[in-house]
Amino acid sequence: MEKMLLYMPLLIGFLVTILFLPSWIKKCNELNLLWKDMNKYNKRNVASSGGLIVVMGFVLGTLFYIAFRTFFRIGTEVSLQIFALLTTILIFSLIGLTDDLLGWKKGGLSKRLRVVLAFIAAIPLVVINAGTSSMSIPLFGSVDFGLLYPLLIIPLGIAACATVYNFLAGFNGLEASQGILVIGFLSYVAYVTNSRWLALIGLIMISCLTAFLIFNWSPARIFPGDILTYSIGALIAIMAILGDFHKIAVFVFIPFIIELGLKSRGKLKKHSFGKPNKNNSLGLKYDKIYSLNHLGIYILCKVKEKVYERDIVFFILGIHLIFILFAWILFM
Repeated sequence: MEKMLLYMPLLIGFLVTILFLPSWIKKCNELNLLWKDMNKYNKRNVASSGGLIVVMGFVLGTLFYIAFRTFFRIGTEVSLQIFALLTTILIFSLIGLTDDLLGWKKGGLSKRLRVVLAFIAAIPLVVINAGTSSMSIPLFGSVDFGLLYPLLIIPLGIAACATVYNFLAGFNGLEASQGILVIGFLSYVAYVTNSRWLALIGLIMISCLTAFLIFNWSPARIFPGDILTYSIGALIAIMAILGDFHKIAVFVFIPFIIELGLKSRGKLKKHSFGKPNKNNSLGLKYDKIYSLNHLGIYILCKVKEKVYERDIVFFILGIHLIFILFAWILFM
């Protein structure tokens, strides 16, 4: 009975997401909360900020898990960490939703304000002194950062991860499927390192993302918005902190770090989209490579006559799988 109830948070997250998304899509169309699908030639309008429903499913599934631990007297020692995690995710959701409503084409929140708000969002993890202050640094070994860990490293790591995850986006199904792969692997790491409660938290998010992907896969009926990309990025950082597997998380996050480097070439002003042709195949939007998405278009155009949006998504996912495989070989 108790073991079967452990599956309920996943089921709740999945059902809440899949049942409420159609209503959100309908409401977005009624209120004209729509964004253009930039990788389609006709630039069709698509419902926005679907990440709001994903976060709702994630929060409700996680709260059920807390209730399960409480009423079955499994222990409440991790409940404080879970509530801090939820609070940080909810603050990032508010930041992302505000950014979405202001409009990405108009710049949304200023870059400086986003960074400040991202640091504020990390406060719940700071005040509970989450994680352990000792970290293994290449060439230096184990280093104890003391108070610098909660006061600087935690907010810096969460803010950076949430912000940079948002860069590698812009294609139908890309943001959610990346989240499934990365959080899925980190959930496995948490499970084998005896942080099984953290693994379950990751799986709740995966269940919500899977439901969302049904509506977000090309041709998408809804977009995730910054509310989802910020939340996924923040959860990756939080899992690394609470599970104490920083090196593994950083390693599988390398594709996003590469994306940051490519975006920096264009002073963070170049978009990740391709240039759609009349048959909805894609070409390069710029003369130079400013995103891994652009790199995918460039490489695949060398081996295929026509490259479509799904091809680029699979290309990016393939890069993630390579880093996940190497992380498993090197660290597990």
